Amino acid sequence: MESAVLLSIQNVSNYYISGQMPFGKKESKKVLNNINLQLNKGEIFGLAGKSGCGKTTLARCILGLIEYEGKIIICGQKGEKAAHRIQMVFQEPGASLNPCKKTGWLVEEPLVIHKTGTKLERMRQTDEMLLRVGLDPSYKSRSVHELSGGQKQRVCIARALMMKPRLLIADEAISSLDVSAGAQILNLFHELHENHGLDILFISHNKNAVEYLCDRIAVMRDGRIEDDNKTP
Repeated sequence: MESAVLLSIQNVSNYYISGQMPFGKKESKKVLNNINLQLNKGEIFGLAGKSGCGKTTLARCILGLIEYEGKIIICGQKGEKAAHRIQMVFQEPGASLNPCKKTGWLVEEPLVIHKTGTKLERMRQTDEMLLRVGLDPSYKSRSVHELSGGQKQRVCIARALMMKPRLLIADEAISSLDVSAGAQILNLFHELHENHGLDILFISHNKNAVEYLCDRIAVMRDGRIEDDNKTP
């Protein structure tokens, strides 16, 4: 029987090396302290907490971008074998997009990198994905500076979904947007989850957003999980 667990985080800790101590010694600061979490298939899981509590560090561990102690398993796999199953949407969409490229190029790029399909097939998939995130295919010819903050984030989401990830990590994905655009992005996440089976780890310091969107919530404080069974 297939496991219902999508993401399993087991006893994960992380340290930052900072500062130069006397006699050449370096100071080690524990950023994540024995984190244990489980995200099930078919849910949007919220990770809440104030800025600096370790949320983004945990996301970087899940993505394999930084080293950590403990074990992280995605769909029964760990390490490089699991990396392709996850994509991330970041806090500042403008910083995630190459300002020298058109929107169509940016969304198509993951398929080009992975040598997926013909040019015609890639363009068709690009059109379909833009529609899925609420943008007309005519946006392919627009430059990044022509897009609003909400539109930029939709492009980032479209690009993240092109390789059909099993899990999307949204790290403070609405914090740089105005209230209206942020609400629209929350609704888009809900639609992608309901209609396209996308499971999401939604990371935010915005308590109202987390409670609105997520099925379950874990609260972080000072690198620890305070509560991992909370429901909105």
